[in-house]
Amino acid sequence: MSRKLRSALGHSTADRIFVRGHDLAGLIGKANLGDVAYLELKGRLPDERESLMFNAIAVTLVEHGITPSTIAARLTYYGAPEALQAAVAAGLLGMGDRFGGSIEQAARMLQEAPHDHDPHQTARRIVEEHRDRKQPIPGLGHPTHKAGDPRTARLFDLAAEHGFSRHHVQLMQLIGKEASKETGRELPVNATGAIAAIASEMELPWRITRGLAVMARAIGLVAHLQEEMEEPMAAEIWSRTESEAASDRD
Repeated sequence: MSRKLRSALGHSTADRIFVRGHDLAGLIGKANLGDVAYLELKGRLPDERESLMFNAIAVTLVEHGITPSTIAARLTYYGAPEALQAAVAAGLLGMGDRFGGSIEQAARMLQEAPHDHDPHQTARRIVEEHRDRKQPIPGLGHPTHKAGDPRTARLFDLAAEHGFSRHHVQLMQLIGKEASKETGRELPVNATGAIAAIASEMELPWRITRGLAVMARAIGLVAHLQEEMEEPMAAEIWSRTESEAASDRD
């Protein structure tokens, strides 16, 4: 006998819509977007501390300027202006291990680390294992914010203030210190590392943490497309890239 198909996320009747058991009409105007995202993921509405922290994570990920994902979205919109959703999707497809997806890598590293060991020893072992495998440590360093990611300090301050600075946050910070000592250069925890640690404290499984970046960055991509409609740059990006890339062939 085949398994019965079931979903606990939502269903509708002729006159009502339910989300995780809550009447959607009752949530409208009362719950903010981050709270409803939390409800969808966790099956319950957040308390005040959880709401503040989850929304802080989401806000952190909405915007970071002209990045590869926003360029991809703008160029896709230039080619297919009839399909805004395709341009947003093009931007989200770049959420790989280098951009945004490092949240997932870092969260997995933290969640799979032993909790019953000295955290200093655990951090040292993680750094050594990545060194031996010649792999970069997820959640550390940033190509622009070399001296320290300004988002990280704010997130860690909020986490400490609201009770989300425990084992995972401590371990992530120690990994940054050990990696800096090992390499002889500053490798501070970046925003994705901070988010991975705090999401782990909030008991979000590492497999869905990349989705936090996907959800938040979609908002930013829509804004980039609105700007592209009003102040287009995609055609210039294409023209200059083609011209400059081919200039050495002459």
